[in-house]
Amino acid sequence: MSHFISPKLANDLIQAAYFIAALLFIIGLKRMSSPKGAKNGIVWAGVGMLIAGLITFLWPGMDNYILIIVAIFIGGVLAWWSGRVVPMTAMPQMVALYNGMGGGAAAAIACQELIRGTPFGMAEVVLAVIGAIIGAVSFSGSLVAFAKLQGLIKKSLRYRIQQYVNALLLAITVALGIWIMVLHGNPAVYIVVPFFVVALVFGILVTLPIGGADMPVVISLYNACTGLAVAFEGFALQNAAMIIAGMLVGAAGTLLTQLMAKAMNRSIANVLFSNFGEVAAAGGEISGSLKPIDAADAGTMMAYANKVIIVPGYGMAVAQAQHKVWELAQLLQSRDVTVKFAIHPVAGRMPGHMNVLLAEAGVPYDLISDLDEINPEFATTDVALVIGANDVVNPDARNKQDSPIYGMPILNADKARNVIVIKRGQGRGFSGIENALFYMDNTRMLYGDGQEAVTRLIQGIKFLE
Repeated sequence: MSHFISPKLANDLIQAAYFIAALLFIIGLKRMSSPKGAKNGIVWAGVGMLIAGLITFLWPGMDNYILIIVAIFIGGVLAWWSGRVVPMTAMPQMVALYNGMGGGAAAAIACQELIRGTPFGMAEVVLAVIGAIIGAVSFSGSLVAFAKLQGLIKKSLRYRIQQYVNALLLAITVALGIWIMVLHGNPAVYIVVPFFVVALVFGILVTLPIGGADMPVVISLYNACTGLAVAFEGFALQNAAMIIAGMLVGAAGTLLTQLMAKAMNRSIANVLFSNFGEVAAAGGEISGSLKPIDAADAGTMMAYANKVIIVPGYGMAVAQAQHKVWELAQLLQSRDVTVKFAIHPVAGRMPGHMNVLLAEAGVPYDLISDLDEINPEFATTDVALVIGANDVVNPDARNKQDSPIYGMPILNADKARNVIVIKRGQGRGFSGIENALFYMDNTRMLYGDGQEAVTRLIQGIKFLE
């Protein structure tokens, strides 16, 4: 297509289009920062990506148009299909998978350019190699995160010399990368292929030990890595769209990772290298007993309350109970009960998971509060209804210094006058830590599937009318 216009005009059109696309990316990202504008922000960013993709066909020397169009068509169809059929409960693993694809694409571009012997300068070679390492690790690590969230990998792989093995793999990857740099970007295939293979293996092995409870932080971290990989490859290829998009994703992912780690009161290094699950499982038992309640009594307690705060967790997502939860909230509101929703930053399996589920059910944004906003209100709350949440409401994080989660900011559900916990059974949470909240005098356990239990609550309240 670029053969039909002058190279200068094609370059001017490309740079102008990339500038417009960059503005749309920034506007879209800004609007995604709020639940009210998130959907609209996705459209803005999507239009920017469409412009950047289409204008690339004018790139000087571009060929293989049929192959590119076929690839875009296949990818588009798969994305549309998965967006339609994948349930909301599986969004975290789909995000992990798509994020990995971005890192893999950046690594594949670097691999192709290095094998082809693109005439890079030394700076471009260094950036391409760094981007390749980051992209490969993000790709394979994200696939492991997907497998863990999907239940394909049920146990974390840990062994005694694990950190030494990982350090050795990283050292080999860096050494091969330096070798490629020394060869000034024109290495033999027998150097490039092992370079990528070792980087991919490193990404797998560094992610396998991480427990499922840490997956939100891991997903955010690999999202940042993908953005950085794309930006580095953009610098190497002198592609402004890749640079801007990668930097935006990298910056947003880095900030989100820091916020998630802070919400867990842990450093990123602790998430990646601490074997948290093993420590948590050895945290000891709690004295006392679990006190069950039936749905009729729980419904009566909520129906005659002045204020109810609902705390959703991953159990709500698994049971797909968000619509029934909103029906319950509306029923309580019809009885002049003040109802609010409390969201912890790491509730669910990815950042914003609970917000998305509640928005899907039609819960107004002004009823949803984050940790800092809602915590002072628990002391004046008659009933805190915890649905499938565990570690994010565990008072040991505040009271027990030898707890593995001590210092982690939590939702102060235990300070409500009454606490009702909807839970499938008496098992521990995803992190393996026993929850002291469940044994407190003001806590009652309503056992059962989340959707079914909330349905029984609704029936119990309606019986009072």
